[in-house]
Amino acid sequence: MKLNHLNLCVNNMSEAVTFFADIFGFELADRKGDAIAVMKDQAGFTLVLSQLVALRGENPIYPEGFHVGFYVDTKEDVDQFFLKLMSAGLASKENSPKSMRGGYTLYFKALDGILFEVTSFAV
Repeated sequence: MKLNHLNLCVNNMSEAVTFFADIFGFELADRKGDAIAVMKDQAGFTLVLSQLVALRGENPIYPEGFHVGFYVDTKEDVDQFFLKLMSAGLASKENSPKSMRGGYTLYFKALDGILFEVTSFAV
């Protein structure tokens, strides 16, 4: 069995689509206005973004500890990603990568407080 897609609820569809394209390299495959966007990565994973307000719902509130995690190949990849975030204004020295739980990990928040993780276990 393989996980092939995830629906992530966001507050601002345009911001989320731009974020996942510019920061993580996802490509937009389909979009239904401000309600739903379907994005794909190079590994074949599908990310569905939903804006619940556009679907007559409420803005999402994620619990403490909820996060979206990505693995990269090397420690240098984590460091390069951190520099990319710094230049985009999404990270600062306070949340610089560090060794933890057997990997080299970077945490940062974006899209109205969603926690993101980028980790390499090749240290």
